[in-house]
Amino acid sequence: MKNKYWWFETEWHKKMVKALRVAGMGERTQETYVRAMRKLSEFYDKTPDKISEEELVEYFLHCQEVIEWSPATMRICYSGVKFFFINVLKRKWHTLKLAKAKREKRLPAILSREEVRKILSQVNTPHNYAYLQTVYSCGLRLQEALDLEVSDIDGKRNMIHVHGKGARQRYVPLPKATYHLLRKYWSTHKNKKLIFPAVGRGHNKGPVSKIPMSIGGVQGAFRRAKFGTGIQKRASIHTLRHSYATHLLEAGVNLRVIQKNLGHSNIETTMIYLHLTNKGMEDAYHIIDSLMKEV
Repeated sequence: MKNKYWWFETEWHKKMVKALRVAGMGERTQETYVRAMRKLSEFYDKTPDKISEEELVEYFLHCQEVIEWSPATMRICYSGVKFFFINVLKRKWHTLKLAKAKREKRLPAILSREEVRKILSQVNTPHNYAYLQTVYSCGLRLQEALDLEVSDIDGKRNMIHVHGKGARQRYVPLPKATYHLLRKYWSTHKNKKLIFPAVGRGHNKGPVSKIPMSIGGVQGAFRRAKFGTGIQKRASIHTLRHSYATHLLEAGVNLRVIQKNLGHSNIETTMIYLHLTNKGMEDAYHIIDSLMKEV
């Protein structure tokens, strides 16, 4: 058995990372795709160019039927492995066309505006509070908010320049209250580049830090805050983004505007929020009822 880091020392790992970068994949996508290939190579304890199509089929079946990976995990596995064999090894195997995972149709959890307020009120560290408030009030993904830079904040236009998934960029509305909160928080560290720099154990590294706060740190802050409220819903930082979209829809914001703010390339992705609120149905009932009175 090779050492546990052998995959990262291979030429194939380097070629995969290069191909992912050329394809414009985001850092998180790169990490998950590389991890998928690492697991495959470790399973057979050999480099991927030595793996046959039959072995690939057996591996997929093993993950699906023996380990019983969820559809979401299988989807990541298929995507990462298919990307490598098609784009790096140039394989034209039929298996690569067949491999698909069923999509779970479970709707995401949504927090009410009051529940969001309760959770944020439990956050007692300024950097985590400013971060989570920004995620919710601007509908950002976890990493998008961590990566925010000083130059991304346009106070005059009340907009934030967001660097999204797959190198896609967009501008989203910046509420005035959030803008003032960010200015106040930034004044505590005055990092020349980052809005949310890693502060370090002694909370004194903010001014000179070159990396943003850690994913684990903000996730832990959210979990502790949620636990403090007693809210039982299955919620994460990404739930704040779902809640933002649903609350905008309930307030009457056009679905196309919400799509643009969220950075969805397909309107069908945004339409899931129609299933998370009864507001439209209630309005439709009153309109129909009023129209039919004269019939």
